[in-house]
Amino acid sequence: MNNPNPLLQDWTGAHGLPPFADIAPGHFQAAFDAALAEHRAEVDAIAAQVEPPSFANTLAAFDASGRRLTRLEHLFYTLAASATSPELQVVQRDLAAPLSAHGSAVYMHAGLFARVDALFEARERLGLSAEQRRLLERVHLDFLRAGARLSPEAKARYAAVMARLAELNTRFAQNVLASENGYQLRLAGEADLAGLPGFVRAAARQAAVERALEEGVHVITLSRSLIVPFLSFSARRDLREQAWRAWVGRGDNTGETDNRAICREILELRAEQAALHGHACYADFALEDTMARSQAAVMGLLERVWHPALAAQAREREAVLGAMAAVGATHELQPWDWRFYAEQARRARFELDEAEVKPYFPLERMVAAMFDCASRLFGLQFKPRPDIAGYHADVRAYEVLNADGSLRGLFLQDNFARPTKRSGAWMNALRNQSRALGATPVILNNNNFARGAAGEPTLLSFDDVRTLFHEFGHGLHGLLSSVEHERLAGTQVLRDFVELPSQLYEHWMAEPQVLKTFARHWQTDEPLPDALLAKLQAARQFGQGYETLRYTASALVDIAVHALPEAPADVVAFEAETLAQWRLPAEVGLNHRLTHFQHLFSSAGYAAGYYVYLWAEVLDCDAFDAFVEAGSVFDADVAARLRECIYAAGNSREPGEAFRAFRGRDPVVEPMLKDRGLLEPAA
Repeated sequence: MNNPNPLLQDWTGAHGLPPFADIAPGHFQAAFDAALAEHRAEVDAIAAQVEPPSFANTLAAFDASGRRLTRLEHLFYTLAASATSPELQVVQRDLAAPLSAHGSAVYMHAGLFARVDALFEARERLGLSAEQRRLLERVHLDFLRAGARLSPEAKARYAAVMARLAELNTRFAQNVLASENGYQLRLAGEADLAGLPGFVRAAARQAAVERALEEGVHVITLSRSLIVPFLSFSARRDLREQAWRAWVGRGDNTGETDNRAICREILELRAEQAALHGHACYADFALEDTMARSQAAVMGLLERVWHPALAAQAREREAVLGAMAAVGATHELQPWDWRFYAEQARRARFELDEAEVKPYFPLERMVAAMFDCASRLFGLQFKPRPDIAGYHADVRAYEVLNADGSLRGLFLQDNFARPTKRSGAWMNALRNQSRALGATPVILNNNNFARGAAGEPTLLSFDDVRTLFHEFGHGLHGLLSSVEHERLAGTQVLRDFVELPSQLYEHWMAEPQVLKTFARHWQTDEPLPDALLAKLQAARQFGQGYETLRYTASALVDIAVHALPEAPADVVAFEAETLAQWRLPAEVGLNHRLTHFQHLFSSAGYAAGYYVYLWAEVLDCDAFDAFVEAGSVFDADVAARLRECIYAAGNSREPGEAFRAFRGRDPVVEPMLKDRGLLEPAA
């Protein structure tokens, strides 16, 4: 008799997908119990072998172990991020500590580590291939950073710290989601809608429909694709202030979603984690395994950008104050005013109206554009598979084929904001590529675009299109992966290298030949007019001072708080003190305040690492210049080299070596500064 739990059966869906429609939150506990027991048995068996350790019987065997657990974790965390429910959130909280404890038990397994360590010590004599050696080095480091060499007492404490961190990370993320879902700014009449163009009204009405609100009501949520245009266009200053305060106040409150104490405890435990490894602070521990390697290198880059950005924002401020004066506004410039008057200044200076631009960027055409660029660069084909069901009706499936028609993988795309989905945009894998395991990748992109009204397309802003291409750049990193071993596949690279493939791919979305082909008016099918394209290009750097300060300030706060030997008594006060030290203008603010900074506190992924987007921007601007120098943004030779050295290599090569193999030299910072308009004028 078959087990009624679908997670304990073979997944026989297309491309090995699970039976999403049959899965309930209550199925996960038993499935994880079985998967964890199976993995423990596999690890014990590898460690108990009487044969001396070899690459095949230890490293390759370890890489191949835990397959049931890996696929289950990929599924579980996908649903928890993209299609959660109160029931699933309970399961997520219950499983956080046990899953962390399992990871600690595996990477502190004395017998297994002894075999890995013996291979590492003998690595020069083993005749390993370059990829095999890279796998050995990375796995050995995984064990060390998980505490494999700590004393027995320290190991026990370390495991307890990691388990508690897993619980806190989960609670932090769930609080942010609850805070976002708990806010609705209702716009009940024409007076509330003053200044809002049609596309914002349509998105706000659709958000109201999705929340079953009465006819005629519009609603502003805290989804970035809705609140940023509201702040940019609403003529109601009082409503802009309400929305802005809700947006920046997520997690900083006295209710059930208060994240202040959670942030502090996470920081305290991270400081202890670092101390157990012999580091003075968590930033030193985190940066040890990055391209940057040190706080000094990170701060050198942030400071290189900070001062030109301050100067650029000061120039932008004069334009914003001019826009205020033009309409007789006499109030002090506040954060909830900036986007509104900056949009007016941009409109006046460049004769560019966002409401005029958006009709040329319907979502479906922009998806076609990103697929076409991947076809021209890498020979990929994307075959829609409407018959393949995802975990939600919004998910679209595409088979990805190589130029010769052979299967490359499966790409899933989930584009729309909804209450059951966390904010932001991200890529994850439901299955990573591996030749040793015979695994083709299954890659998922999540965005949070505000859905268009019924019967009308979803129209994207230029920034939304950039996000679409960015996440697909990550997707290509997973899809084009061509390595032997799963641990080295796709995006499993150093954190300050992982944003290179994604940010590099953004460059193609703004190329005139791409825009002229795919940016077409959704009603008339008219291509983007040359005059409008020229305005977009002319206005491209307007506002970069403001945006660069918001990002860099967030990165500076991140490094500062993780450079402390112990957590600050008050994370909100520490944030304010840090910004005051750097003299951030009050009207600018942060991309992310600490109390909702999911990059830092929903996991450790970007902790002491938010700088990586700027670090990778140095790489991506320099890398794109290789195409410019070749005379074509689709140059076949440069694209082939890019695929081999960057997108296909995964973590099989040290990232600095991989970049040099592509570019022929180390990266230089000037292309990034030029792209942002931050190069100092020539004397």
